[in-house]
Amino acid sequence: MSAFEIEHVNQVFGTGTARVQVLHDVNFAAEPGTLSLIMGPSGSGKSTFLTIAGGLLTPTSGTVTVGGKSYAQRTAKQRDALRLDAIGFVLQAYHLLPYLTVADQFKLVDRVKRGGNLPPETLHEVLTQLGIADLLDKYPAELSGGQQQRVAIARALYPDPTIILADEPTAALDSDRVKIVGQLFKDLATTHDKAVVIVTHDARLTAFADELYRMEDGVLTKQSA
Repeated sequence: MSAFEIEHVNQVFGTGTARVQVLHDVNFAAEPGTLSLIMGPSGSGKSTFLTIAGGLLTPTSGTVTVGGKSYAQRTAKQRDALRLDAIGFVLQAYHLLPYLTVADQFKLVDRVKRGGNLPPETLHEVLTQLGIADLLDKYPAELSGGQQQRVAIARALYPDPTIILADEPTAALDSDRVKIVGQLFKDLATTHDKAVVIVTHDARLTAFADELYRMEDGVLTKQSA
C-alpha cells in the first residue's frame, strides 16, 4: 500500500480576474522504501504540491490519502496528530527557534512528541553524517545558512516519521554536502522503509532518485529515473 496518494488534485487561488490555477489534475503515489524526486523551476507548483501532500493546505478539489485514510475523513486534531507522528517536513524556511541552541531544538521536539523519537545514539549518527555534531551549543544566528539547513533536516528526521517531505533541502549546500544529504535521504528510504519525497530544482539529487517526476506549470508528469 502507498504511504500516501494524491488523486486528481487541483489547486486554485483567487477568483475572477485574479484567479490562478496552480495545480492541474495532479496524481501521485509515494511507496515506502522509495525516494521520489519532483523537479521543476520556481513557480511551477512544487511547494504547493508539498504543502497539500502534508495536509497543511486543503486542495480546491481532489483527494489526499495517508495510510489508507484521506485527510477529509480526519478531524483537525487527527490531522495534527498525523503530521506530528508520521510526517517529517524539511521546508525552505528553516523555522529554527532563534532563542534555542541546536541541542534545545531537539529537546523541544521531545516536549511536543514524548515517545518514538530517535534514540540518542541514532541522532548522534545523523548529526555526525550531516557534519553538525559539534554545533549543539550554538544558536541559529551563529550558524551559516548551510548549517541551519542541516540542523533543520536533522530536526525533521528526529521524530522518526514514516513520510519525509522536503522542499529544496540542498539549496544552501555545496556539492559535497549535497552528496551526503542525498545519500542520507536515500538510506532513510531504502534501509528504514520510509517514503521520501523531495521537490527541488537541484539536478545533483537525481542520482539518488528511485522515481523522477517533472512539475511544469502545475502539471506533474513521470520521467525516466
